[in-house]
Amino acid sequence: MRKLLANLRRDTRGLALIEFAYAAPIFLTMVLTGLELSNLALAHMRVSQMAMTVADNAGRVTSGIDEANIYEVFAGAEVTAGGIDFEDNGRMVLSSLEDNGKNGSNAGQVITWQRCWGNDTTILPAYGEEGDGADDDSLEDGLGAGTNKIAAMSGTAVMFVEVTYQYQPLVTTGFFDAPTIRYESAFNVRGRQNNAISNTQGLTVHSC
Repeated sequence: MRKLLANLRRDTRGLALIEFAYAAPIFLTMVLTGLELSNLALAHMRVSQMAMTVADNAGRVTSGIDEANIYEVFAGAEVTAGGIDFEDNGRMVLSSLEDNGKNGSNAGQVITWQRCWGNDTTILPAYGEEGDGADDDSLEDGLGAGTNKIAAMSGTAVMFVEVTYQYQPLVTTGFFDAPTIRYESAFNVRGRQNNAISNTQGLTVHSC
């Protein structure tokens, strides 16, 4: 019996397997955490790029804005969003902000038209809907949070974009609370004389 116990004490077979069994959960957790943080950072970058790209591209249309242009702008956003399944889990709001042309106490800004893309219809425009501010000063200071509001000069327009995305984690567990990613961007219209939107091809409107 003593010889058997002595042999067992000296036997190191399987030691590496036991050590791996202790270390594997920690190692796996570190790897998955790193992948998740990288994916989250990528999602933030994609959503931010979408906001800037859509506002910029919509502002570059110079010959008059049409629903066909909106389709093209949103198609570009879909390419930028590749890999994060934005259409099913997010919502983009594109608003054309202009001076309402009123005087006195009714002077302010108006959302002349507004278009949305993305299937998450629970996400609503944060600052107003199409037609808001047309006859009053409800949007006196423009669109945006806090004191950082964007307003359009008389005779032109600002393309204001809100992009909201419900992050989709790589690993779905009860320990990771998937955040909502949101970015906003605005660009002045460049060289466009008529900011009223048309629909020469009778396309389905991306209404909000």
